[in-house]
Amino acid sequence: MDKQSVIRIANAQGFWGDSALGPRQILAEEQIDYITFDYLAEVSMSILQKQRMQNPDMGYAQDFVNMIKKVMPVCKERGIKIVANAAGVNATACLNNTKNALKELGLFGTKIAIVEGDDILGQLDQLIKNGQELKNMESGKALKSVLQKVTSANVYIGARPIVEALNKGADIVITGRVSDPSLTLAPLVYEFKWSMDDYDRLAAGTIMGHLLECGTQATGGNYTDWKKVSGFANMGFPIVEAQAGGSFVLTKVKNTGGLVTIATATSQLLYEISDPENYLGPDCIADFTSIQLTQEGENRVAFSNIKGKPPTSNYKVSISYEKGYKILSTLCVSGPDAIEKANLMYNMVFARLSMHGIDIPEQDRFLEIFGTNVLYKGLVPTNPQPHEVLVRIGAKGPDAKSLNVLGSEIAPLITSGPPGITGFAGGRARAKAIVGYWPALIEKTKVNTTVWVEEI
Repeated sequence: MDKQSVIRIANAQGFWGDSALGPRQILAEEQIDYITFDYLAEVSMSILQKQRMQNPDMGYAQDFVNMIKKVMPVCKERGIKIVANAAGVNATACLNNTKNALKELGLFGTKIAIVEGDDILGQLDQLIKNGQELKNMESGKALKSVLQKVTSANVYIGARPIVEALNKGADIVITGRVSDPSLTLAPLVYEFKWSMDDYDRLAAGTIMGHLLECGTQATGGNYTDWKKVSGFANMGFPIVEAQAGGSFVLTKVKNTGGLVTIATATSQLLYEISDPENYLGPDCIADFTSIQLTQEGENRVAFSNIKGKPPTSNYKVSISYEKGYKILSTLCVSGPDAIEKANLMYNMVFARLSMHGIDIPEQDRFLEIFGTNVLYKGLVPTNPQPHEVLVRIGAKGPDAKSLNVLGSEIAPLITSGPPGITGFAGGRARAKAIVGYWPALIEKTKVNTTVWVEEI
């Protein structure tokens, strides 16, 4: 595609499980050049890896294939390209099933690219032997301390391989774990022929991607001053209108609900960032404090003057590992003294566990009494004692069998506990595995990405 004065990129998926209305909304727009789909979060990678271990044809976002069937005929007709991190940990399966879907639609001539290299699970032993300690960024511990429990390890790669895929003519680019903003940055680098050393423009593209990555959270969703937002049921998905110089406008799909103002845009800018002067990404470091925002019109916020710096020599790695088990049961308690009853129930359960010969340390036990400022404990005064509460009792530990005994002692509370236990939600609870998160750094020179393009 030749360079245009403005490139319009929309996001139709803020997370795995986002509303399926997004793509439909966006295709109602008159002019869209790219649609991004962001499926992956840290815990997603571990879930997908477990799925693949059980079935070699699993391990990717299967919703993506169904979505392609719905939107690709229109995208093909209009020349809209799709960039999605739907591959998860199984790019080959995602590619094959997407190809089959396109063949069913008769969309021959469509080019699909897959980007691989982010999944380093099978390389961990060798990487550690070669000096990559993959220390936990929070605790400082080396990965070898939990290596046998690791279930997934994925590098946050950048825009370069996506740009390569677009240069090879891809209509659809499917990636695994790339940095969320890189899904948006790559089309801009490709369209405007930006240099990967032009850090101000790369920073602008990174910020565009950061605004889009959570979907409608940039257009009034999850916004503190929510009463100013209208049309929640049809919340508009976000669009950026980018210019070659790096300035851009954040807006949303026309004739939809939501709100795009300096305040809503700033709320998303501040989401999940640490040092605003040094927002670290694989492609550059963006300075959020340099951004100039202007309300250009209704639901249109203009961004300019963005500054960037060279990236670090490392990639971030998202590693998941088995960290024991947890169990959680929920009950409703009504009537006078509901809080006192809830505490009695909690003490009963763990006393009975002791009678079974199971002792769980106090720090591994769990009690929440909703209706008593659980979410705002210590921040706002506790209201007078309610006449109904929702009680969650649970525990964690290394042994699933012991925790399941706790689950078996919840239901008997209804007949042997205090009066007023009126609900037992979800049946008997069972112990579930805890997925531990291990953030680490790896030298960029140790990561090799590959791009494969196939034509239907």
